[in-house]
Amino acid sequence: MPPPYQYQPAPPLSDSDQRLWATLIHVGGVFFWIWPSLIGYLVAKDRGAFIREHARQALNFHITMAIAVLIGFLLTIILVGFLIIAAIAVVILIFSILAAVAANNGQLFRYPLSYEFIK
Repeated sequence: MPPPYQYQPAPPLSDSDQRLWATLIHVGGVFFWIWPSLIGYLVAKDRGAFIREHARQALNFHITMAIAVLIGFLLTIILVGFLIIAAIAVVILIFSILAAVAANNGQLFRYPLSYEFIK
């Protein structure tokens, strides 16, 4: 007798849904930092190639920026860290907006200043 419930993978998202979720992941990164990209990558990576690539790019970017912020906090001892942290905040804001616009237009976006931790 087969088990009453079997795991069914989630169906792929439509192109417009993938664009919407990719846009929300990038915009969410401005307000909630790394969490939207991490959750988006873990939840939606198997729902479409477009959403997987955008979530992966956003996650790699925010991990890189988290490391830069940590370095900035360490350099606050010599007061230059405050400038680094402010510059990182501006970089996150600008590149997240550019990525969200690209995602909304159905284009892939590669963040500059980002190291690929997740391939």
